[in-house]
Amino acid sequence: MPKAFHNLFPLNPIGIFDSGIGGLTVAHAINKELPKEKIIYFGDTAHLPYGDKSADSIKYYSIRIAQLLLKKQCKLIVIACNTASALAYETVKDFVGEQALVVNVIDPVVEDVLLRNKLKRLGVIGTKGTVKSDIYATKINQGNPEIEVNSLATPLLVGMIEEGFFNNKISRTIIGDYLSKAKLKKIDLLILACTHFPLIKPEIEEYYKNKIEIVDSAQVVAKHVSKLLKKKNLLAKHKNPGHEFFVSDFTKSFEKSTKFFFRKKIRLEELGIWK
Repeated sequence: MPKAFHNLFPLNPIGIFDSGIGGLTVAHAINKELPKEKIIYFGDTAHLPYGDKSADSIKYYSIRIAQLLLKKQCKLIVIACNTASALAYETVKDFVGEQALVVNVIDPVVEDVLLRNKLKRLGVIGTKGTVKSDIYATKINQGNPEIEVNSLATPLLVGMIEEGFFNNKISRTIIGDYLSKAKLKKIDLLILACTHFPLIKPEIEEYYKNKIEIVDSAQVVAKHVSKLLKKKNLLAKHKNPGHEFFVSDFTKSFEKSTKFFFRKKIRLEELGIWK
């Protein structure tokens, strides 16, 4: 029997969480797609990056953060992290039950990719945790076993982005070194399997000279969230949503990133949920 979700209300906020600034790409895309929705964002900066953490740790972090977002009365929770989506989505969904809708950032991208024709060889770049899970290859091949999926762990990219090293010589060198690997030769399409990576999408497009399509999970997930809320009659109409941003460990770089995405001064609050 499908879940009823009777106690959800349109004016309740959308909760989004990630290990750091990467999920802000998803928050920004959702805000652009649904400007009248209130967003509550939690960046678990105390534990970033999630990509090198154990599955049990990520499940624990994700449940605790989901618990926080439920207390904030979120109607929908977006796991805006590929590693947490791969390793903790089912755990979070079971924990949340009928208290909120739960969306990961992998399934919408897989659905989007499978709608495309004539794909033979795909590339996936992400954290060690995401690539080790092999979740993209598994899900894509369930839908179309004839597509060859090649996944490459790119562990340096998250730290590089978190520290603000992108759109410069350092980032171009590191990105070029990863993309030149044999696994990514002769691909038709590249999936950015980390929500940090849309921040370096222009550099990736430059490397491929715009000859390969790059799938940005943030935009795909935003459209999925919009369709889901419409289907459930849960779209809000806030005139001034008043977004809220929380982190588990305050950093200046995170504060700077929120201003970059939302084009205004953001009040960033530290919540010591691990203390």
